[in-house]
Amino acid sequence: MTAARTDGRGNDVVDPYLPRHGHAGVHVTRYELELDYRVASNRLSAQARLHATATRASTRFVLDLVGLRVSRITVNGRRVTRWSHRGGALSIVPDAPLAVGSSLVVDIEYAGHPRPTQGPWGEVGWEELTDGVIVAGQPDGAPSWFPCNDDPSDKASFQIAVTAESPYHVLANGTLTSRSARASRTRWVYEQTEPMAPYLATVQIGRYTTIALATGPVPQRASLPGRLEVACRHDFGRQSAMFEVFEELFGPYPFARYDVVVTDDALEIPLEAQGMSVFGANHVDGRRGSERLIAHELAHQWFGNSVTAAHWQHIWLHEGFACYAEWLWSERSGGPDADVLADRSWTRLAALPQDVLVGDPGPDLMFDDRIYQRGALTLHALRRTVGDDVFFTTLRAWTGAHRHGSVTTAMFVDCAERRAHRDLGPLFDAWLRHPALPALP
Repeated sequence: MTAARTDGRGNDVVDPYLPRHGHAGVHVTRYELELDYRVASNRLSAQARLHATATRASTRFVLDLVGLRVSRITVNGRRVTRWSHRGGALSIVPDAPLAVGSSLVVDIEYAGHPRPTQGPWGEVGWEELTDGVIVAGQPDGAPSWFPCNDDPSDKASFQIAVTAESPYHVLANGTLTSRSARASRTRWVYEQTEPMAPYLATVQIGRYTTIALATGPVPQRASLPGRLEVACRHDFGRQSAMFEVFEELFGPYPFARYDVVVTDDALEIPLEAQGMSVFGANHVDGRRGSERLIAHELAHQWFGNSVTAAHWQHIWLHEGFACYAEWLWSERSGGPDADVLADRSWTRLAALPQDVLVGDPGPDLMFDDRIYQRGALTLHALRRTVGDDVFFTTLRAWTGAHRHGSVTTAMFVDCAERRAHRDLGPLFDAWLRHPALPALP
């Protein structure tokens, strides 16, 4: 966090990769969202209650909200008359200055026709499907549907209540705590108790059938078009085995449940949310053609959703780890082992331009496939250097020590060095801080 840097509007830049999102003045501890949605007209009427703490003395604080119109704001029960909403920044001036540590309960009424935000990464956020809704918030789509402090390190618990037409199935993060029908509409309430970054919050709406994928301590279910049920049961048939492998290698699953959503539409890539992954109908072919992607999205529950990069500079801690999990699943399930896959990946990367810093790729390259592949190779280089026992002890220590927390690359290097009892700086420098592709150890 760099308080000296501003975005040109007087707001602190929390993360230079998203200079207009995230604000230093408040820490939100809980969101309570009440959403009334009309599918046919894409009309959202909503109320958001934010529980927050002031992190510095100030006369105002700022939240992110894009494309929706605010009609009323109260802070600690008192109506706010001084506020502005421009360029996605909702600037609120309460009736008394904020002291460091003071508690805030902020109520915001808003409405409109939500749509995804436009940016270097395409359309991100609340998006209409042919018949329903998908919300994919990474990295800056959360403000497309609720007011938030859109900073991945500002984690909070969530209650998400959605009312929609009764033929539609609604899913959101966490555990379904109530479902009540009235006339032709149904209200669904989900409680996400584990802290969650705003970009991982999601709502999925469709004419879905729900099936159980596995029984056990962690419920695993899929919501999908009924026509895909047979193919889905086959394609996700080994997901419970993935759970067992990943819990052995990474430590206990970090959430209460795991949901899979398969949209009736095709999607370019699957999407992760906290406790949930979203696939398109094109990812269900009845031949397990997307099984590596199933492993990738499941691994994100540990790496990205529970253990979350404090800033987007460190995105390799999400994508490199999830990519490496694909290789680990391959070697545990009878496919090529990680050595073979790493050598193949290295050969492909060697033929590409060497112009990316994995540890700080910049916003334009943060989702470049080279970050995924070279991030995975960084982990394989570490594994070859320290051996399997130390390597997997490091992964379990990492997910355990930082469960539901925010992390940086330097923190992972420290974790690895503590388990290896040696200086690993040169290895990480070569793989993460220099563009030239190193040789694998």
